[in-house]
Amino acid sequence: MFYLPKAAFAILVAAVLALAGHEWARLCGLRHGASLIYAVFVTLGFASAYFHSDHRGLFTVAAVFWVIVAPLWMVRGVRSEHRIALSVAGFAVLVPAGVAMAALPPWVVLSILVLVWIADSTAYFVGRSLGRRKLAPSISPGKTWEGAAGGVGGALAYAIICGTLIEGTAWVPYLLAAALIASLSVVGDLFESAAKRQAGAKDSGTLLPGHGGILDRIDSVTAALPVAALWLPFVTRHT
Repeated sequence: MFYLPKAAFAILVAAVLALAGHEWARLCGLRHGASLIYAVFVTLGFASAYFHSDHRGLFTVAAVFWVIVAPLWMVRGVRSEHRIALSVAGFAVLVPAGVAMAALPPWVVLSILVLVWIADSTAYFVGRSLGRRKLAPSISPGKTWEGAAGGVGGALAYAIICGTLIEGTAWVPYLLAAALIASLSVVGDLFESAAKRQAGAKDSGTLLPGHGGILDRIDSVTAALPVAALWLPFVTRHT
């Protein structure tokens, strides 16, 4: 992120999206040839969106998907008969996140990634020690409401520390953004888990031995990055 030329980093992001797109297609039941074609279209979608001058429309679509569509879909149940819809949704999952990753300043991307990692780690430890009420037992039995709340708390603590180092922080939208991003990182994780569950898969792939596939590593940030990018103009005071 910090040392590659911007174009080279965008190519690297496109390669990761192609691998993730292939995995998503397999979860949707597409066979090998069709999944390769799907991966190509995901990459072309990323390239087309990345070179567009204004990304706000794309990030808005992603925000609507993650804030409204994905939660309602999971409440109703993500089932195998939804695979065509899941194939379409894959573009909303992958393309906006890739564009945000490649287009945002590196320090902003890193800050968002660290927030997601802290939220995930805090949620794990709080959930293990205090978790009682299951968050989504039919999708991910290990997640609890207490853990999710702990994750948001950890993210807010991290955001407060970072905010004191940023001149002109608009604290109310900034902290709301931190809480929303931490919450949506859970939604991203759960939605990918729901996609795996309807496919009868434990992992999205085998590219990362011991960790599963690419999607298993980026599920949380697919939701966090585009929403953070959309909210970014509101978190600093303009004089």
